Amino acid sequence: MRVLLADDEPLARGRLAAMLAEIGDVEVVGEAGNGREALEAVMRLQPDLILLDIRMPVMDGLEAARHLAALDAPPGLIFCTAFGDHALAAFEANAVDYLVKPVRAERLQAALKKARRWNGEDARTLGAIEAERRRTHLCARVRGSLVLVPVADIDYLLAEDKYVIVRHAKGEVLIEEPLKALEQEFDGRFVRIHRNCLVALGKLSGLTRAPDGRLFANVGGVATTLEVSRRNLPALRKLVRNL
Repeated sequence: MRVLLADDEPLARGRLAAMLAEIGDVEVVGEAGNGREALEAVMRLQPDLILLDIRMPVMDGLEAARHLAALDAPPGLIFCTAFGDHALAAFEANAVDYLVKPVRAERLQAALKKARRWNGEDARTLGAIEAERRRTHLCARVRGSLVLVPVADIDYLLAEDKYVIVRHAKGEVLIEEPLKALEQEFDGRFVRIHRNCLVALGKLSGLTRAPDGRLFANVGGVATTLEVSRRNLPALRKLVRNL
């Protein structure tokens, strides 16, 4: 079994690696210090199982678990944490097991035994985990790989057919998420300017009227013209006055 260790504490990773070394048929193929690094390592190393801490910087384990659900064949998942207050969320995500630090050898062995019976269908329900939590990143599939876009770097979200274009500091990616759900999740961070467009409130710099009378939102660093609908104009004008 190929295992990835994800924990922001090197000593914790070292202890788990030493315990796994005592168990047959287990190979530690990599380590990660936060959830984002863990996702990148999963794509690169294709482990069978990930031992994932919950409270980590950059991206925590619960959010990483949500992004794992975007994979066609996600690895098995065992949460390892010093805190017991996320157990319900972990099992709602169909995690193989939930281990509380300091992890005991016998509990680790029991969790690995469960993991060997795990199958990929179980992990596809990971997207339900902690659905009410705001993500720090959006996840897109690009040529078979995951691309993680920090929400803080997003300029706007533009619905187009069944996709949403995510314009961010380094370019654009496409995601398959409803614009309405994104608006609700990130309420206060984005403002709706049209039925098909949300603009990052921090990037909105004003409004421009075209010769034909239409109004467009000015978004810092973006040359694309984003039209404002009449329905959203009153609220948008109020926001712009307070910029």
